[in-house]
Amino acid sequence: MNIRLTQIALASALVAGAAQVAVHAAAQTPSSVRVCTMPGSPSAELDKSVARAVLSTAGIAATFASRGIDDNGGDDGISARELSKSLQRDCDVIAGFPRSSVADGSDSQLLFSQGYLHSGYVSVTLRDTHAANTNVAAPDGKITIAATWSSPSQLIAVEQKNARFDLETTSRLTVDAVAKGRAQRAIVWYPAVVAYRRAHPQQHFDVALAESPYADWNLVFASGPGTQQLQKRIDGALARLRSDGRLAALTRNWALPATIATGSATTRASLVRSPARYLDGPTQPSPRANVWRVSGMPAAGGFIKVAATTEAPSFDHDQVAHGEHLYADSCAKCHGEKLEGNTAPSLIGPAFAPAANSHLTIGGIYQYMSTNMPADHPGKMSDEEYADLMAFLLYTNGYDTGNAKLTAQAAQSSTTPLNAGPRH
Repeated sequence: MNIRLTQIALASALVAGAAQVAVHAAAQTPSSVRVCTMPGSPSAELDKSVARAVLSTAGIAATFASRGIDDNGGDDGISARELSKSLQRDCDVIAGFPRSSVADGSDSQLLFSQGYLHSGYVSVTLRDTHAANTNVAAPDGKITIAATWSSPSQLIAVEQKNARFDLETTSRLTVDAVAKGRAQRAIVWYPAVVAYRRAHPQQHFDVALAESPYADWNLVFASGPGTQQLQKRIDGALARLRSDGRLAALTRNWALPATIATGSATTRASLVRSPARYLDGPTQPSPRANVWRVSGMPAAGGFIKVAATTEAPSFDHDQVAHGEHLYADSCAKCHGEKLEGNTAPSLIGPAFAPAANSHLTIGGIYQYMSTNMPADHPGKMSDEEYADLMAFLLYTNGYDTGNAKLTAQAAQSSTTPLNAGPRH
């Protein structure tokens, strides 16, 4: 694992006792590491199989923590603090940590390996010739789309036009919403479809790649500060498994089928434009300012280039201060203490508010937030509280305070694209 004792191993040894500290400190390469998987992940079976193969190839024995990351009986997201606690208390490395070009965790103190599974979020419909209403809109012109709260599928779903949302607490239930007829379509991570099919082999779906900057993801190994040598050994093992075909054999049934991964010309072009795919090599720093350059994509794909021709609604300093408090209480757990993104995407910087040509409007964000957030209790805040939270988001993305308060009506009706606002 490490040539020297890692901070994580040291913290674990302190819990076990001073004698164990001395034993680990004397060893240049610990003989085993504890592995955790992400809670509720549909790819947990795959993550454990890959971890066993990788660590065995690296000459390191793997034991799997019984608790897992934040295994406290809840399903309310994972904060950076909880990740840190789990790494100190329960495990040395996390298998199946999700990364993407828009939420790559580069602002955290975690270290990451190369990716071992490239996958994506997909659009799922029921394959049933007798289900005439699969994609038929309701009288109001809307179809119901299922999405998983506290996940990128929420942001992908809200990009869809003429839709209402069935917000589910797990990816399994999101797929189940289509299977049971609660929704005509679902936006979900592809491994969740694989896991659902294994549990329900009689169920068949039509699957298409979701066209969105939030759709492209890669699974990696993550560990805490001071574990550079561990990650080097993991990367070396991944390279060997990749070269001799064993990694492909392990991940074959979990990877996007070629017909889906290839997709339409529009989908291929959008993924090529993505600044960092993290396919088969080490993760590279992504030029975040380019994440939202989607010129040339058709309006039907949900990415509409809009010019910043209108003024952002006004908000005052008191609203920002109150909004910051609301964010800390209800949003930081999933979106990060500094809005940097954690189990849910970042709410600051170019990935959220690009310099220009954003397809998201202030009104659209407010409407979605006030209807679907916080994910564990959608709609729990008052109109005034959602307006204050919107003021905080605007301020943290470069908009200046003014003299007038932001009202819920002004926030919801705003057609201003959410481009990063220059501070004066």
